[in-house]
Parts: sequence; structure tokens; C-alpha cells
Amino acid sequence: MTNKSIYTEENIRSLDWKEHIRMRPGMYIGKLGDGSSPDDGIYILLKEILDNCIDEFVMGAGKTIEINIQDNKVKVRDYGRGIPLGRVVDVVSKMNTGGKYDSRAFKKSVGLNGVGTKAVNALSSSFKVSSHRDNNIKSAIFEKGDLVDNPEEAESSKRKGTLVEFIPDASIFKNYKYRIEYVEKMLKNYVYLNPGLTITLNGEKFFSENGLKDLLEDRSSETDLLYPIIHLKGDDIEVAITHSKTQYSEEYHSFVNGQNTTQGGTHQSAFREALVKTIREFYGKTYDSSDIRKSIVSAISIKVMEPVFESQTKTKLGSTEMGGGFPSVRVYINDFLKKQLDNYLHKNQDTSEALQRKIIQAERERKELSGIRKLAKESAKKASLHNKKLRDCRVHLGDLKKDRRLESTIFITEGDSASGSITKSRDVNTQAVFSLRGKPLNTFGMTKKIVYQNEEFNLLQAALNIEDGLEDLRYNNIVIATDADVDGMHIRLLLITFFLQFFPELIKQGHLYILQTPLFRVRNKKDTFYCYSESERVDAINKLGGKPEITRFKGLGEISPDEFKFFIGEDIRLDPVMLDRAVTSDELLGFYMGKNTQERQKFIIENLKVELDPVIND
Repeated sequence: MTNKSIYTEENIRSLDWKEHIRMRPGMYIGKLGDGSSPDDGIYILLKEILDNCIDEFVMGAGKTIEINIQDNKVKVRDYGRGIPLGRVVDVVSKMNTGGKYDSRAFKKSVGLNGVGTKAVNALSSSFKVSSHRDNNIKSAIFEKGDLVDNPEEAESSKRKGTLVEFIPDASIFKNYKYRIEYVEKMLKNYVYLNPGLTITLNGEKFFSENGLKDLLEDRSSETDLLYPIIHLKGDDIEVAITHSKTQYSEEYHSFVNGQNTTQGGTHQSAFREALVKTIREFYGKTYDSSDIRKSIVSAISIKVMEPVFESQTKTKLGSTEMGGGFPSVRVYINDFLKKQLDNYLHKNQDTSEALQRKIIQAERERKELSGIRKLAKESAKKASLHNKKLRDCRVHLGDLKKDRRLESTIFITEGDSASGSITKSRDVNTQAVFSLRGKPLNTFGMTKKIVYQNEEFNLLQAALNIEDGLEDLRYNNIVIATDADVDGMHIRLLLITFFLQFFPELIKQGHLYILQTPLFRVRNKKDTFYCYSESERVDAINKLGGKPEITRFKGLGEISPDEFKFFIGEDIRLDPVMLDRAVTSDELLGFYMGKNTQERQKFIIENLKVELDPVIND
């Protein structure tokens, strides 16, 4: 009998609550990450604490939440009811313990299973909770889930509420840092969904008076809106709807009980269906659903009794029932839109006429493209069969699809040597490679017809599965991996132009990244440093002393697969591609890709000097 077949009582282990969370963090917070993606674990930790504060506000306790993030230490203070002092330790360290099991205290809460705060505790190198209540304070201090200090209750003159302070464990979240842009977006969502709530982040105030209407205004340019935002509210539902003049795809922001359901769910599907049905009935036409929804920019928020989500991170609603005596989610949303949207369109003729013109235009464009789309799909299918462009990963097969979907990544690279190095170095379970042939086309100012007529873009669109929107996006992270030279920068710009022109929601939702690879390798016989900047190179030389060997990497193809695996593994460095709301996509593309050559040249020269100055001074 071999050792592999031995299975006795000694093989059975019982993990306590914190050991299980630390051993299987993905079960509780999704992926880990380093903070470069908005769904990385460090933001989920913050969200779990904030959800408790929001639930206090929803229950009528506390209108202000204060957040401070400095040097990766997070402080969150609410002014709600405060945790009952005798249960402070239990609430943050005992599974299946919390106030949300009692529906009298929390009727329409986000966090219902009592896991979130415990996960934050277990995954933090330092965690402190303080509850101010009944003119007293009770605190508890933990390290990696272990209680290290449990002081007695003491008198307090501070306002009631809860203060949580934590530092994510650097041994779990490697090389992490909070990107304030992602935190701000999260906080804005909270205030849009809770008018009257004020949240401050490092002293900056976030507040909303008009809910989801403010959200769409913040995420869109006023000049790009086809008609004024339609804003409809009910007791447990709120929607905001408009259409973009320039965007091709559908854009949805959906929420349940204040939770941003980035992957949609039953409520978003019901909204899309009800919207089509209502508009068809209003105009008395059987318009194609894709023509009605093309270019839509919308938001929906509903409140559900005891919602069921498809994961602990609560990014997709699975509930089909509203609860509380209401009909199903589908019927509830359909009835609401049938009445409220129909009434709005009858009362606002300019909007109804603009919407109908948009639908008719979309219908005409779809019919013009139908033949091209059919040929393009056949071409993409044949190319896929021959595996010419895409080396896929296993995340779409079997159990991996559910467990590791958030980790799925596709690298878009150029040239056989670069794609070969990444292909040999990648994690075949979660990382795919798409190889470009030469520089892609500059698509600025072109229509979507070019996406189907250009082989590279047609195959890339098919690989990502985004022709009909992001609902079935195959990869959570889309990473542009090009050389850090002039040609590589140009390819990056051309690809970003393509996504901005035809799929801006990929960027808006935080899916597009630039891969950072080292510029230098500095080593001696004992140690090796990979340096991503001139300053890192100087630091490495000083650390090694003597005369170390210095290699300048001119391209991705020069980095061997054995070395490349370090740069796309746990220590991968990604720079997210972000949009500044102050500049529209059209303005951005017009400046970088348009015909304003002299203006752009001046900008590049001035900014290049700023970048070079530190290197020159060294």
C-alpha cells in the first residue's frame, strides 16, 4: 500500500474561524490582488466595514461616516447605535454572530451572514474595534484574528457609534496600496444610494441630493446625453435612464440594498426585459431589443428582504423574490416601469421623440452591419478553431469557472517573441494570451463597421466576447503587454483608442490595464534585483555595492520565460487605465489621435521633460 492511499483520523483537521479565512480568503473576499483592480480584496475589506455603517444609516441611526486612509491604515467611524458593549468581541470574532440575523433590527441589510467583519479581522495584521454607547466605550484589539488586548469598559464622552481601524495583512495582500480613485468611486455609490448621508474621505466630503440621477451625471458628459436623464423613484426601487450619443454598447449600474452588483443578476435582467417591453408598448412597435438598448446608460437600485447573492462578495443577485409580501423581482420591476416610464414618456414628448429616433437609427445601422457581422463571426470561429491568435486558459472549464473567474486575465501582446515568453510563463489556469500581428489600426473617428472588417479587432472582440455587451465578458482583467519603447507606447495608445471608441465601459468598469515590466536587471553572484525605473536601478546598485552586472531590457522578448513568470505572477504590477470625468472620451481621443499635431507635439515635449528631469538629476 502506498502513502497516497493512506486516509485515517490523522488526516482530518478542524480549523478555527480565523484559520479557515486565512487559508481560503477567496471564499470570503473574492480575489486578493494588490489594489490595482477595483474588486481587489483590500477594497472588499473596506466595503465590508462600510456596509455595516450604511445599515446603521438605513435604520435611521447616524448620518455621517468618516474614513481615513493613510499609509495603508484604514479608519472607519460611524455615528450609529454602536455595537452592544457586551458583545463587541463576539461580533468581530465569532462566526454566525451578529445583529442582522434579527430582522427586527436590520430589515433590508446587505450583510446577512455575519461573515464580513470577521473576514476583515482575520485578514488584517492589526484590527481594532471600539464601540461608543451608553456613555461608555468598549474596545478590542486583534492581530491576524487573535485577540491580543481586551480592555474593560470605560466611561466615554464621545458620540455613540463604532470605530474600526485595520491594516490589511501584507503577507496575504502582496505589495498592495489603496488607490484613492477606486475608494472615491465606492463612496460616491454609497451616497448616491443613500441621499442625506455624508461620507468624508481624508477630509473630502461626498454627498448626493438626487440619487441615481447624480450617478449618471457624474459618470457621463452632459454633451454626450441624447436627452435629459429620466429619474423614477418608488418605495423600494429607483431607476435613472438615458442614452449616449456616441457610445455603442449598453451600460448598467445596478444595486441591491446599497450593494453595487457589478455582475448584475436577476434585477438587472428584469430591468433590461421590462425596459424593452414598456418601450415597445409605448410606441406600438415591435422594435428589436438590441436596438432599444443600444447606447443605453442606466442605473437601477432595489431593496429586497433577505437578498440571496451568488458569492460572499455580493456582486450578483440570485434572489427571484422581493419579500415582504411583494411579487417576484421580475414582476415588481416590470409593473414599476410599465407605469412610471410610460407616464414619463407621455408627459415628455421631446424625450420620447429623441428616444424613438435613436432606436430607428440603431435599427438602420444593425441592418447595414448584419451581413458583415455574419461573415466576421464565421471568420472568428475559423480562427479560433485553428488557434492562431488566442491561447486560452482553463478558467472557463469545469469548476475553475466559478472559483477563479475573478482572477481571469488576458494579455494582449505584439510579436512572436513577446507572446511566446508570456505563453510559456503564464498560469494556464487563469491567464490567456492574445497575439497581435504588427501595429493595430488607428480607429479614431471610425464607425463600428471597422471592428468587423478589421481581422485583428474582429478576433479580439470575439476573444473577449463583448460584441453584445459586458455581461458575458470572458476575462476580468484585460492587460496590454507591449514593449516600453516608442513602438510599444504607440501600440498601447492604439489599443486604448479602440476600447475608448467602441467599448468605453470596459475602462469605466476597471477592466483595462497596462502591464509594467522591469527596465533593468541588477545582480551579483548572490542577489538579483529587477528595477522598473531609473531610481530603482540606482537603489539596487547601492544595495549590492561593487560593480554589479546591469542588463537593460529593450523588449519583452528579451526577458526569458523563467524570469517572466515572476512579473506576471504574485508580484505582477498593473497600471489601471482610468478615465478622468473632466475630459470626455471624444475630447481625449481627439487630442491624442486627431490631427492637432503641433498641439500634441508641444504637450509631449513639455511632459517628457518633466519625466526626464529626475533621471538627469540622478
